[in-house]
Amino acid sequence: MTNGRVTLAAIAGAHGIGGEVRLKLFAESVDSLARHNAFEAEGRTLTLTKLRPEKGGAIAKFAEVADRTAAEGMRGVILTVDRSTLPPLDEGEFYISDLIGLPAVDTNGVPLGAVVAVENFGAGDIIEIARPDGQTFMVPFNPTAVPDVGASVVIDPDFVV
Repeated sequence: MTNGRVTLAAIAGAHGIGGEVRLKLFAESVDSLARHNAFEAEGRTLTLTKLRPEKGGAIAKFAEVADRTAAEGMRGVILTVDRSTLPPLDEGEFYISDLIGLPAVDTNGVPLGAVVAVENFGAGDIIEIARPDGQTFMVPFNPTAVPDVGASVVIDPDFVV
C-alpha cells in the first residue's frame, strides 16, 4: 500500500449557471466519491455539497465554487483524497495507484519493466508495462495473464509481446 494522495476525479467543465461541475471519474463509482466530503484540488480544499451520477461521470457542487465563471475556471483540476481515507480492499482487489510503479516480472522471475498505467477501454482492465528501453506493451489484467500481484506484478510469458 502506498501513502499520499489518490486521484478520484477530474473536473471536466461547468454544468449550468449555479457553479456545478461535470466530473470525469477515476473512482469505481459515484458512491466512491460520495464517501468523501472534501477533496484537495491544486492546493485548496473543495467541500462537496451535492453529487449525482450523469452518463459517463457525475455532476458535483462544491461550496467554494459559487457560479458558472468559477466552475469554468476549474476545468482540468484533479480531485484527490488522502490514501488513508480509502476503504480497505478485499483479497484480489487493488487500487490503481498501488499498482503504478510496481516492477513487472514474468513467471520465471525475469524482469520485464514497470507498470506505468492501468487502462479500461470497456472490455476490462489492461496494464501497461514500460520496458527499460522505454517501449511499452499491454497485458489484460486478469488471473490468466497476471497470475500474481504482490511486491511485483507477475505476467505469464505468453502475454509478453
